[in-house]
Amino acid sequence: MNARGALGRYGEGLAARTLENAGLTVLDRNWRSGRRGEIDILASDGDALVVCEVKTRRDGGFQHPMAALTAEKIGRLRSLADRWAAEHGGAPPGGVRIDVVGVLLPARGAARVEHVRGVA
Repeated sequence: MNARGALGRYGEGLAARTLENAGLTVLDRNWRSGRRGEIDILASDGDALVVCEVKTRRDGGFQHPMAALTAEKIGRLRSLADRWAAEHGGAPPGGVRIDVVGVLLPARGAARVEHVRGVA
């Protein structure tokens, strides 16, 4: 695994713990649908399915992690969520929600993790 992949995996681990600490149940991680794409984390929040995109960045000159979620990416996540639900018994009664977790890693000190619910 390269450094970028390791950084992403680290951020996803922090994100999963953050979601669990917020009362969500992680159902799946890094779920892929062939060439269509990947969902970083799937979780349940009551009767809702939560599709969580994780963006991890080192502190510095790059854009904030939350700024990396585009309308195109949101559309792809919705399509992937429909596919995941179809493979796992159908759409949940509470619907599908898309959240994003931004992980910012400073040069020193603890990571800053921000969870935003219902971005789309």
